[in-house]
Amino acid sequence: MQKRFRRTVELLEFLENALWSAGFCDAASMEHLRRRRKKDVKRTDLAAPCFCVYSHVPMLPAFTVFDVETTGLDPRQGHRILEIAGVRVEGGKILEEMTFSQLVNPERPIPWEAKRVNHISDEEVLTAPTIDVVLPEFLRFAGNSSLVAHNAEFDMGFLNREKECCWGYVDLPESFCTMKLSQTLFPHEFRHNLDVVSLRLGLTIPVQRHRALPDVLVTAQALLKMLEIGKIQSIDDLRKRAGTRQLARS
Repeated sequence: MQKRFRRTVELLEFLENALWSAGFCDAASMEHLRRRRKKDVKRTDLAAPCFCVYSHVPMLPAFTVFDVETTGLDPRQGHRILEIAGVRVEGGKILEEMTFSQLVNPERPIPWEAKRVNHISDEEVLTAPTIDVVLPEFLRFAGNSSLVAHNAEFDMGFLNREKECCWGYVDLPESFCTMKLSQTLFPHEFRHNLDVVSLRLGLTIPVQRHRALPDVLVTAQALLKMLEIGKIQSIDDLRKRAGTRQLARS
């Protein structure tokens, strides 16, 4: 029995390494698996005719939850990004020490309608770097992760337009939408904006709504809550419930 148990532990170690090599687990998830295995091994009676298995194997990728503030609603009408923020979510945890937040010089005046919403002034962005500098930095921050945003088609629409300002070919990661996820989990609800979703999930609405980083942090909390509610444990399931329409590449 002890020999069979040792072989089981070796098999679990092999499966862990296979998941890591295939890219199904990020570093945080891998550490979670190893800690869980060691805990289960200590807890198991070697004389008992059974062995432990994992009750949950995280198969979701790392995420970068992000948000953009803009000069207007339509990038095709010349509106530009004013601010980008993001936070990493790995192994089911929000890594608040891993955040990105940067104002962007839009190289155009900010309409008063946009100022009324995000409270970003022309003076604040005057000395900020332009998008050809900020977008590559943000994508490096988001490396080896999938993007998540609330109403992601809006945010991804701006990223797709603004990447044309960058040198060389800029590829955007796969993206998911928490608004779409809310629509699939709560199909009988009429409203799915971030304020309503936050209240529905029992989250605190940030004081600085419509600034990128506060919006990102509450969106990350909403993502984890809805993954739990929907019992979503695979990337394929997440694609069905929250995948975004692939925008035409430039």
